[in-house]
Amino acid sequence: MRKGAKVAVIGSVFAVMVGGAGYGAFNVMSALDGSGGSGTGGPAAVKTGPPSSAEVKEASSKFFAAWEQGDTTKAAAYTNFAQKARELLAGYRDDAHVTGVKITPGTATGATVPFSVKATVSFEGKSKPFAYDSRLTVVRGETTGKALVDWKPSVVHPELQDGDTLVTGASANPPIEAVDRNNVVLTKEKYPSLGPILDALREKYGDTAGGTAGVELAIHHAAEGAGDTALVTLTKGKAGKLHTTLSASVQAAAEKAVARYAESSVVAVQPSSGEVLAVANHRVDGFNAAFQGTLAPGSTMKIITSAMLIDNGVTTMNGSAPCPQTATWQSETFHNLTGLAPNEKASLANSFMRSCNTAFVKLIDEKPLTDESLTTEAQTRFGLGQNNWKTGIPSFDGRVPASGGPNRAANAIGQGQVQMSPLNMASVTATAMTGTFRQPVIVSPKLDDRELATAKGLPSGTSAQLRAMMNLTATSGTAAQVMAGLRGDIGAKTGSAEVDAQSKSNSWFTGYRNNIAAAAMTQQGGHGVDAAGPIVAAVLRTGG
Repeated sequence: MRKGAKVAVIGSVFAVMVGGAGYGAFNVMSALDGSGGSGTGGPAAVKTGPPSSAEVKEASSKFFAAWEQGDTTKAAAYTNFAQKARELLAGYRDDAHVTGVKITPGTATGATVPFSVKATVSFEGKSKPFAYDSRLTVVRGETTGKALVDWKPSVVHPELQDGDTLVTGASANPPIEAVDRNNVVLTKEKYPSLGPILDALREKYGDTAGGTAGVELAIHHAAEGAGDTALVTLTKGKAGKLHTTLSASVQAAAEKAVARYAESSVVAVQPSSGEVLAVANHRVDGFNAAFQGTLAPGSTMKIITSAMLIDNGVTTMNGSAPCPQTATWQSETFHNLTGLAPNEKASLANSFMRSCNTAFVKLIDEKPLTDESLTTEAQTRFGLGQNNWKTGIPSFDGRVPASGGPNRAANAIGQGQVQMSPLNMASVTATAMTGTFRQPVIVSPKLDDRELATAKGLPSGTSAQLRAMMNLTATSGTAAQVMAGLRGDIGAKTGSAEVDAQSKSNSWFTGYRNNIAAAAMTQQGGHGVDAAGPIVAAVLRTGG
């Protein structure tokens, strides 16, 4: 929607609040939420414990009834965050122009009530039906003990997040018809993961793709660069064609692969060009973690660390990299994965293919390495961490800060302060494979003359050694089981990253086959081969 729409929504709600914030309004609120006293001369007993089924039914029914009647103040009073609820419900009625709301509750599961909404969107003489499913949960008010709807924007519509608004009017950007590298039309109906990506592409390129705006009900997302999400089109605009680098066949495989694992993301790139072939996410929050995730990459980081060791003359793939049971760096003791046998005579290739943490920790204090060496390698060789990638949509460039103390060792094994996205690690793999850094893109830079990030890449000898070590990992090391059956030029690296307060580590895996490099991450997915590995292998099977 128009950029000014959100301001208008907030402004109109503020006016209602100020105009109705007198004594009468207070009485309405206190009468509904029980804050006005018990009427018996003393405070009423505050209930505790989970709401009963009767309370769940009563609270949800009263909320639904007030919502249907368009009484936003009354409906909001049945929630545990009345101000936020009132703002969004008022915008639903006044700015989204949704009327005739009919809510049908489903069967509650505990305190959670699913429901269906049928309504009508009307604007400037045009009307369309508006139907969807959502859910709410009933909780106890912290101070009153009353059974109240636990307020979240998703109660009003499942795709709404904090700060988002619903608005009906002329679309902010003309629609686009995004097509893949072979002119196949890409839609969110066929490729659900692409929904946020297509919205972001429309936000950036809608005005220049040759289309004309229509009238629609849309979610205006608070996140910068997210783009609007159209929900109902009242008057069709003319879509402009937008060519992307994606491959429909690879995208389909990526969609299917991430669907098997909750909170998963994957990116595939073409190493010879840097073009993104697929991007898929399977997440409750709808966030494009594949491009914008900021998580520790675990042992997949050892690709960059190995390059640093080789480029600085510390060791080579056939050089010494002993793998002891433990390694201590500045009072911090590091361990290997359970079951990994120590090998004091190991080479770098052996420690890499078995993913020995202690080997890398012991090597990071060798001369001429400093606290800045890993950062320098990441920036100058792999193009990471300089906030200058221009992929065509919002993305994260990776973060490899210069770190002293225990973090210097932790960074080397993909923990500590290092942060990556699957996009970053797919690019790292492509750079290791070809020796050349090519900034990933999802639309050609020729479309808008944007300047891409550059880096000097790897010496041919370093690239050759990385490829050999990744090939050993894929054929004889930690990734062998996952990569089994894949033919051609293959390589891989597994990773798992421990996160505070998580019972299971995040699963990471990156690999290549011929002219495809892919990386995946599954939050709380366990070891690299448990979740992220099968996702990457499925994508690599598409060819390349």
